[in-house]
Amino acid sequence: MSVVAGDGWAGLGWDGWRDHALVRERLECGADPNVWGGGRPLHRAAVSGSPEVVAELARRVDDVDAEEAGGTALWAAVLSDRADNARVLAAAGADPWRTALAGWSPGRLSLAGPTPDLFMVPSGERGLTPAESAAATEARRLTAALGDLDHDGTGLACVAGIDAAEAARRLGAGPYEDPELDLLLEDPVSYDADDSLQIIGATDVPGGCVITQPWGYAPQMPGVLTLLSAGTVCYGLYANPKSGNQGSIARDGVMEGTDLHPGGGPDEGDSPQGVLAAYLYHHNAVAYSCAYVGLRPTDARAVTGPPDLWLKLPRRGYWH
Repeated sequence: MSVVAGDGWAGLGWDGWRDHALVRERLECGADPNVWGGGRPLHRAAVSGSPEVVAELARRVDDVDAEEAGGTALWAAVLSDRADNARVLAAAGADPWRTALAGWSPGRLSLAGPTPDLFMVPSGERGLTPAESAAATEARRLTAALGDLDHDGTGLACVAGIDAAEAARRLGAGPYEDPELDLLLEDPVSYDADDSLQIIGATDVPGGCVITQPWGYAPQMPGVLTLLSAGTVCYGLYANPKSGNQGSIARDGVMEGTDLHPGGGPDEGDSPQGVLAAYLYHHNAVAYSCAYVGLRPTDARAVTGPPDLWLKLPRRGYWH
């Protein structure tokens, strides 16, 4: 390979970060170990690379604890549950107890994850609080209960403190018992789109209820969420097949957050509780949505069906 242009990483896909020989060749030809596009190669490798690539880059970077988006490469490895890469980084001098987002360090966050013994906890370093330990325990239970869901195209509203019957009353939705329901379930595309958006399911779960639509976004429309959230809180989710998971929050009849990204990683500015939840439910938008409002489903039926009730929404302007 000839001397590379730019930062030297152009054309290297995600799989390339697992190819030690390829990465080493790039480095030998002049690739910058500290710069990759708008970020850092070591962070990319910490998430998707092999331990050998991580070790190679860690030997060459100016600072193994350099930050990107508020966190070090070790922080990125812990967030991604890459214990193998986290161990390599720690051995290369990365600090597990360096504060990252909202007071969390990679080491303390790892105590809530699948490898709580990843790092030796130094004397005087605080562990998890009882509330944080309970949140981690519930996250393990909830994600196991829901399993590996294929929820592309599904809309949900997770509602705290009310049951399915009360949700129907708040929405003014009546029972739906059309004989064409089986056709809709088998092939939603063949059903009239305007009519299908009026049809939703509702299921009781511990802590509240879940409103679902396997083929559309209706449950997370603002007009639905605000009606459902009177005196309580609800989290809306639409798993948009084109653009990914979209989240919304309504509290006591008012939209509190829109264009959210449930199941994504933590962001700078998140609260300590928000960082922990983003880690515990990384890549699990449905579990995140349930947990946000305190729902505790024991299985996936509220999402995958059949629901307790099929309902038909009255026609009104739900986007206002």
